[in-house]
Amino acid sequence: MKKELMEILACPMCKGDLELSIEEEDEKGEVIIGSLYCGKCDQRYPIEEGIPNLLPPELRQESK
Repeated sequence: MKKELMEILACPMCKGDLELSIEEEDEKGEVIIGSLYCGKCDQRYPIEEGIPNLLPPELRQESK
């Protein structure tokens, strides 16, 4: 995920601002593993293989 996306992303549940947490980046500085957190509604959205999963928690399939 490109960090520039943070300018346009919002929480799908409440439309609040998201905070980015990075666990792994590639050589270009793109996020490979991490999460997005909404402090307004206390939801966390995973980023896996560079793709943010912004589905509501009850609709997400967790990877194994």
